[in-house]
Amino acid sequence: MKSIKKLFLIVAGSLSLGLGVLGIFLPLLPTTPLLLLAAACYIRSSNRLYHWLITNKRFGLYILNYRDGNGIPLKAKVIGVTLLWVSMLFTVIFVVPLVIIKILLLLIASYFTWFIIKQKTLQQNVN
Repeated sequence: MKSIKKLFLIVAGSLSLGLGVLGIFLPLLPTTPLLLLAAACYIRSSNRLYHWLITNKRFGLYILNYRDGNGIPLKAKVIGVTLLWVSMLFTVIFVVPLVIIKILLLLIASYFTWFIIKQKTLQQNVN
C-alpha cells in the first residue's frame, strides 16, 4: 500500500509541476501554489525529485523563498500581473463575445492581481 501512495504522490507532484510551468505562460493557472504543491508531494514521496525541484535553477530559490516566508521577487510580481492583464484584456476584447463572460474574466483577473500584490515582496540584499 505504501508504494501506491508513493506513486500517487509522485504523479500528483509531477502533474502539479507541469501545470505550474504552464501557469508561467497561462495567467489563470496559479504558478506558485502549484509549485509548492509539487514540492509537498515530492518531499513525501521522493527525496531525489524534491532535491531536484528545490535545487532547480528556475524554480528552486523561488520555492524556498516563498516557503520560508521571504516572499516573491518584485520582478516576478510585475511580470505576473502584466502578463495576466495583457492576456485577459486580449481575451475580453478579441475572443469572448458574451458580456457576462467578459465581466467574469475581469473579476478573475482582479482577484489574482490582488492575490499577487498582497503577497510579501522578497527583499533583495544589496551589498
